[in-house]
Amino acid sequence: MDRREEPLAGHPRYKRLKDLSSGGFAFVQLALDRDTGEKVAIKFLLRGPNINKNVWREVFNHRPLLHHHVILFKRVFLTTRYLGIVLEYAPGGDLLTFVQRRGMSEEVARWFFQQLIIGLDYLHRMGVASRDIKPENALLDDREWPLLKICDLGWSIGDEDSPARSSVGTRPYYAPEVVCAARGGPYDAKRADIWSCGVFLYVLLVGAYPFEGAGDPEDSSPNVLTRIVDVDYAVPKGAMSAQAEGLVAMLLRKDPEERPSIREIQAHPWYRVGLPRGATEMNDALVMRMDSDMQPEADILDILAEAVRLPDE
Repeated sequence: MDRREEPLAGHPRYKRLKDLSSGGFAFVQLALDRDTGEKVAIKFLLRGPNINKNVWREVFNHRPLLHHHVILFKRVFLTTRYLGIVLEYAPGGDLLTFVQRRGMSEEVARWFFQQLIIGLDYLHRMGVASRDIKPENALLDDREWPLLKICDLGWSIGDEDSPARSSVGTRPYYAPEVVCAARGGPYDAKRADIWSCGVFLYVLLVGAYPFEGAGDPEDSSPNVLTRIVDVDYAVPKGAMSAQAEGLVAMLLRKDPEERPSIREIQAHPWYRVGLPRGATEMNDALVMRMDSDMQPEADILDILAEAVRLPDE
């Protein structure tokens, strides 16, 4: 991304501390919120055509979510060239990096997967499908046994939106119906999330993607997508217990209607090992929570409408 402006230079509220990440359409900085004294992560997107319907969905799908397994949305604001989305900062980094640095026992993988499912249950009950479940989009706090927080709802879709029809997200995590979306019509994005949870769990336990082959060429997308549609994968001997392998197989069913519901996942014997009492019921109360300090919807609408306009050169 072309950065001709340091977005927080001279900002009255936020002070840049360091860069966190950068992608093709956005970059993220760690900043100090002078009003609260807390560290926040601010995602910056260049104003103009980049502020499309996906950005609007991201903001309004994320805004009402209040859950300890979902990164908290705080507010949006404008600079001369950028839209800033202020988010909770998770100092433990992303789960994929955690796995690469420390490895992953089945016990620890289960701990993270339990949290993922609780967070996803909340998202789905709140009417939001992620469409990009993966370890890179699971951020961690800095505890010894870290809390997992789902992040990046840039491809999310809400119950009030038009049905999902696009092949979006991250290719190794595509469900078969997402691969075939261009010719297969609409699909149930929440059931596609369940498939992605199966790939997520496989990656934690095996340390590789289920549908990539060792002999694939550098650009292996066609091979990977064909294997996804055919549900052509194998579990390396000794990589996981029989119960874990059974759960992965349930999640990676080609027919979306045959995949387990979140309630059925939570009832699976492998999932239930070590699960704190009441964990599967906690979302019953959390879906009713509202944040009285939430940035008003009318203010966000005005900011996004202004962000679509190109800044003066």
